[in-house]
Amino acid sequence: MKILYGVQGTGNGHITRARAMAVEMQAAGLEVDFVFSGRAPEDYFDMSVFGNYRTFEGLSFVARNGQLDLVATYRKANFIRLYKDIRALNTHGYDLVITDFEPIVAWAAKRQGVPCIGFGHQYAFKYDIPRYKKNVIAQWIMSNFAPAATQLGAHWHHFGHPILPPLIHGQTLVNSANANQVLVYLPFENSEAVLEWLEGVPAYQFRLHCKDIDPGVYGNVEVFGFSRDVFQRNLSECESVLCNAGFELNSEALQLGRRILAKPLKGQIEQHSNAIALDLLGLAKTCDVLNSATIQDWLETSRVVQISYPNVAKAVVAWLQSNDDSNVMDLCESLWEQTPNVRGINFQYDKDAPLWDVNKVTACH
Repeated sequence: MKILYGVQGTGNGHITRARAMAVEMQAAGLEVDFVFSGRAPEDYFDMSVFGNYRTFEGLSFVARNGQLDLVATYRKANFIRLYKDIRALNTHGYDLVITDFEPIVAWAAKRQGVPCIGFGHQYAFKYDIPRYKKNVIAQWIMSNFAPAATQLGAHWHHFGHPILPPLIHGQTLVNSANANQVLVYLPFENSEAVLEWLEGVPAYQFRLHCKDIDPGVYGNVEVFGFSRDVFQRNLSECESVLCNAGFELNSEALQLGRRILAKPLKGQIEQHSNAIALDLLGLAKTCDVLNSATIQDWLETSRVVQISYPNVAKAVVAWLQSNDDSNVMDLCESLWEQTPNVRGINFQYDKDAPLWDVNKVTACH
């Protein structure tokens, strides 16, 4: 089987998910060519697992001070380049195209009639799950950004639908959490403001990953650049995680058992929807505004939650090799059966109750 795998490069979460898939695909002997779009080629890091990958400009968004900048996003978008790249990309030499919310391979496969599977968190939103509903245009864009005939969505709960558990990279990570240490990853916020908030909570030691403050020690805050290995080490050693409401990092934090405070990127409906789900399931604390007082209160009052997710990547690769896209429900059900219940949250499928009931979810905790 020869596969073309497109990955949305705007956020590191998509790339993290692709790393886990790359490892399992290589172990299974699959031939995979990776394509990334959404950031400048020089901004990718620690990419050796993907071999001779290709990059395209694609589409991305612009955020400033914790808020999506729609005007700047539109100005940055090069739709002519996108159209040309879609027309130029030849997918006919592949048995299958996979898109993790990457539009170029998705639309190229659609134009050329090549089977395409959408794989990733965004594809869970085709179902009736917790979501932010105040922006109809943004919902339409998310539904049509990277189309796929078969869609494998992932989320923290199946909500009664054929949705996968989170795919975790680095499931063998050594867990040596220190109660006084806090990992901070807020790439869409103003880093100087973040540093000031953290300095206002002197009883804790913070490890801040950002790209616009020089690495070093600033009082009770140690600043790091972007490195996958260093980030994973810090994640393994910090009992608490302060981050945006993206999917992958919050999933890794839940796998390890971390106290989480998640702030959604304002205007980004996926992150707002994620915050709603985290609240409903009682998995993390969320907030719309950050400051020292909010951080202090979270660290002193919030609990740690841990969920042991199965090896989703390995199961998905085996499912791909079976060449049977009709048993998505069986794939999802088998994986959730391997996910232990957490504080009354039932992860087991009830085939007789396929629709999500908010009241049932909120009654679990």
